[in-house]
Amino acid sequence: MDYPIDAVRRRFPALHHADGKGQLPVLFDGPGGSQVPQSVLDAMVGYLGRYNSNFGGFADAGVRTGRLVSDARQAAADWLGCAADEVFFGLNATSLMFNVSRAVAQTWRAGDNIVLSSLDHFSHVSSWQRAAEERGVAVRMLPLNADGSDLDYSALPDLLDGNTRLLAFAAASNVSGTVADTARLVAAARSVGAWVSVDAVHAAVHGLPDAAAWDCDFLFASAYKLGGPHLGICFGKRAHLHALRPYKVAPASEAVPNRWEQGTQSFEAQAGFIAMIDYWAALAEDGAGDRRSRLRRSYAQVRRYEQGISRAVLDGFRQRPFVRLYGLDSEHGRTPTFAFNIVRPNGGIVCPQQIAAWFGERNVAVGSGNFYAWDVVSHLGVAETGLLRIGCMHYTTHDEIACFFALLDEWVQTHL
Repeated sequence: MDYPIDAVRRRFPALHHADGKGQLPVLFDGPGGSQVPQSVLDAMVGYLGRYNSNFGGFADAGVRTGRLVSDARQAAADWLGCAADEVFFGLNATSLMFNVSRAVAQTWRAGDNIVLSSLDHFSHVSSWQRAAEERGVAVRMLPLNADGSDLDYSALPDLLDGNTRLLAFAAASNVSGTVADTARLVAAARSVGAWVSVDAVHAAVHGLPDAAAWDCDFLFASAYKLGGPHLGICFGKRAHLHALRPYKVAPASEAVPNRWEQGTQSFEAQAGFIAMIDYWAALAEDGAGDRRSRLRRSYAQVRRYEQGISRAVLDGFRQRPFVRLYGLDSEHGRTPTFAFNIVRPNGGIVCPQQIAAWFGERNVAVGSGNFYAWDVVSHLGVAETGLLRIGCMHYTTHDEIACFFALLDEWVQTHL
C-alpha cells in the first residue's frame, strides 16, 4: 500500500498556514520539534476548557484528571515498551535527566566511574557529568570514529571496568542521524555490571523504542519531537524507582512512580500526549491488535517512507560538490536527519547562520548551530562555525525535498 502522505499532511494545520508574504512553510526543523496534528490540539483544549483540575480532586474534573494521568502512563508504556508504573512525566527530557542523574549519583562512591557518549545531545552528557563531579566520580567519554559518523565501539573494552557504574548514550544522533548499536552498548555495560541510560529523544521519532528489549535502566523521550506537546517522559526500571530516593517535596506522595514527578504536572500536555500516541497507532490504518502492535506497524510503514526520503536527500547532496555531508552516506543505519555545510572553492565553510536566515526569508526552516551536540561539532572541526541541519519527518514530501535543493542551487548561484 502506498504511504498516505496527503492524508497525513491534512491532519497538521501548521503545514497549511502561510506567513505574511503568503508563503506556505517548508519545514526541515523536525529534530527541534514537530508540528502537531489537530487531534492533539483538540485534546489539550478539550481538557483545559472542560476538566481542568489539580490531581486528587473528587469532583468530576478531579476524577477525570486522575483517570487522565493513568491513561497517559499506559499510553507511554505502550509506546516505550514497559509497564505503566515504570513511567513518569516532567517538563522535558532535559529536566528529567538532571533529576534522575542526581538521584542515581547518590549510589556512587569515590573510585567509581561512568562512561558517556560523544555522539549525544549534551543534555544527556551534562546531567550525568555534573552528578559525577559532585560525587567525585570519574567521567570517561566513548569517542567518535575517525570521520565522526558513529561511535568508536572498539574503545569500549578500555573504558568499561569493574568500577563502571553507568553507560549513558543516545539511541540516535540528533545531528547526523546516526543510529547507535544499542544491543552492543548494553551488552558491554552488562558485562561489567553497569547500569544503562538511553536518550531516545531523537530515535523515538523514527523507530519504536523498546525499553524491555533494550534492557536499559532508564530511557528518556520527548512528546514534542513527534507531534505532541512539550512533555518529557522517562522510563525507569521498577526496582530503581522504588529503591532510589528522588529529589522531591517532603509531604508529596511516596507512591511509585508519582514520587518522581516534581510539582504539579501539565495535565493538558498529558491529554495531548495520549492523542499523539493514538494518532501514531492509527497511521497504519489497521485497527487489529493492541496499541503496541498497531504502533509497531505504523512505525514500520513510516520507516519505509522515510528511507525513500533519505535516499532523495542523499542523492541530492551527491550531485552537489559544494556540499560537505557529515555522517553516513546511506539511508541505512540513520534517521532522515542530515548535517552538512556549504564549502567555498577554496575549502572555507560558508556561515551556516547566513544560509539558514536566507532560507528563513522564504519560510523554509533549516537549522544552524551546534544543536547541543558539542562533542560532535568539535570532532568535526566546526565548533566555531557550527553546521546546517535538515531533519525530515513522516509528513515531509518529495516535492519539499526538490524545493530545498532548488533553493540551495539558487543560493549557490547568487552567493558562492
